[in-house]
Amino acid sequence: MMKWNFIYSGFQTGKFNMDTDIRLAMNCGEDEAFFRLYRWNPYCISLGANQSIKDIDEAVAKADNIDIARRPTGGRAILHAEELTYSVVMPLNQGLSAREIYTKISLALVNGLRKYDSGLAGAELENVQPNFPDLLKKPSGMLCFASTAKSEVKYDGKKLIGSAQRKMDKVVLQHGSILVGTYHRKLPEYLSDKSNLAILNHELEAKTTEIETILGKPVDYDRLAENLVEGFEDMWEVEFEEKPEMSFQ
Repeated sequence: MMKWNFIYSGFQTGKFNMDTDIRLAMNCGEDEAFFRLYRWNPYCISLGANQSIKDIDEAVAKADNIDIARRPTGGRAILHAEELTYSVVMPLNQGLSAREIYTKISLALVNGLRKYDSGLAGAELENVQPNFPDLLKKPSGMLCFASTAKSEVKYDGKKLIGSAQRKMDKVVLQHGSILVGTYHRKLPEYLSDKSNLAILNHELEAKTTEIETILGKPVDYDRLAENLVEGFEDMWEVEFEEKPEMSFQ
């Protein structure tokens, strides 16, 4: 019998958040799984596992109190700011492939968004996989939210949730950013190469959206978190062992 655990981490540093995801994955038992929600303080730029730190202007980031961390998963740079971040850790012994797990997690997130507000009913999964080798050759190639991968969550054709997954031995780690506000669009300001700043700003505006942008009003982070937990339980047909009181405001 699989034991499902919900973890609320509140506001934490980039290092804490990434180290916690890795620790959960490395110590996950064959009969347990984890769903975690967290935020970032200070705001943080995370780099994909193989992305160069040279892509980031560290001096500018430090001046604005923007942290820098490295993710254990692949992908490209993300500015974690006005968002609710999730992670899922589970063993690969449930009769589901890593791809099927990815899709089912995304569907659970969509379920949670729709519970939060009917205005998010249009959230859906991307069904086309982009040509990433070609994308990486473009100026926007270093930005995670400049493109939507298959089974990531979009709204009106724009990326709303960015996710990444890694298989670690017999365990899957998946985590991602649920965009709430627009601060993440400032990422190009912290890149070392600013020659394509206008292009990158346009790419993020054209290809991403956020819950507050869609709904036109502030988001209640605590209620959103509760709805995401409910959406996950419904989709996976599980009940978390305990649900600590949450305060993401």
